[in-house]
Amino acid sequence: MNNSSKEASFLRAKEQVTAIKHFYLSLVLYCIVIPILIWINYQTTSFPWAVFPALGWGFGLVAKGLAAHGINPLWGKVWEQRKIQELMSKEDF
Repeated sequence: MNNSSKEASFLRAKEQVTAIKHFYLSLVLYCIVIPILIWINYQTTSFPWAVFPALGWGFGLVAKGLAAHGINPLWGKVWEQRKIQELMSKEDF
């Protein structure tokens, strides 16, 4: 493996580690903030408004976790490779 491919691999790995780190930080913040919102909701009103930020943030957290760990159910590696081949086979590319 030449030096440039080692460097590219290092940069991809560093990017993934940063994404994983950000995911865990978001998870910790979710586990702190959502219970506080639920407590405030319980103390102030009978309408369960805290479920909306919990679901919204939770959905984003799941998406961020999947992306950080390299899991993409919609556009995975197979799709990516197929699309690259398709674009490279076009004459105008």
